[in-house]
Amino acid sequence: MRYVLLVQYDGTGFSGFQKQKKGERTVQGELERAAAEIFGTPTRVSASGRTDAGVHARGQVADLIGETSVPPERLFLCFNRILPPDLRVLASAAAPEGFDCTRAVKKKTYAYTFYHAPAELPLLERYAVRVPVCPDIERMRSAARLLTGEHDFKAFSATGSSAKTTVRTVYGITVGKRTEAGAEIFRIAVTGNGFLYNMVRILAGELVSIGCGKGIDDIERAFETGDRRLVAKTMPARGLTLEQVDYGFPLFGEKE
Repeated sequence: MRYVLLVQYDGTGFSGFQKQKKGERTVQGELERAAAEIFGTPTRVSASGRTDAGVHARGQVADLIGETSVPPERLFLCFNRILPPDLRVLASAAAPEGFDCTRAVKKKTYAYTFYHAPAELPLLERYAVRVPVCPDIERMRSAARLLTGEHDFKAFSATGSSAKTTVRTVYGITVGKRTEAGAEIFRIAVTGNGFLYNMVRILAGELVSIGCGKGIDDIERAFETGDRRLVAKTMPARGLTLEQVDYGFPLFGEKE
């Protein structure tokens, strides 16, 4: 039987989702270790997509094949008895017939969190990045509108991408702000049909830079030329969280 899992993890201690040849600690490796114990046989775990080292996930989706007498909706409890505390399966279910958690994705939402404060705040630093200048949120929102839609995002991709095409559709970008403990905390949420390597972290960097005074016209030139030099540097991984994976239908019912 094929099962689907709703997975959450703190990416700080992981070298990304995908297993590495050198034996680094990965999310896939931990899930497969637990699955082998549950099913009694080596089991491959696939995900909706890879996350890089240090990137977190609130709602990653994974699937795997195995045989057990445990009801599908209670399988997550078996995983959580084995998994380390920085990785949890929040829900489990039987996968629809022919389901592939990677190819069936319709939309994904990532969020990037950063803050402005006079000094680094230890209670934020694990999941957010401090910026030295407080950006203008209205400039960021104006730039976000230009980044929405179908575009060639080649300039917003890091080298090493294996994507066959660099055209992607961004359905929406929201920029929010709250004040907490003397810090201005910003959250950029990006929903799209797929993302290039480091694309969301580069988009976040561009929005921060524009909020701090960078020219907004560089966005159109970047789309036209694909020149990576026109846009900002990649933001650090720890501010990024995979929030949600949308398949166009609920996989886990109310728990989703």
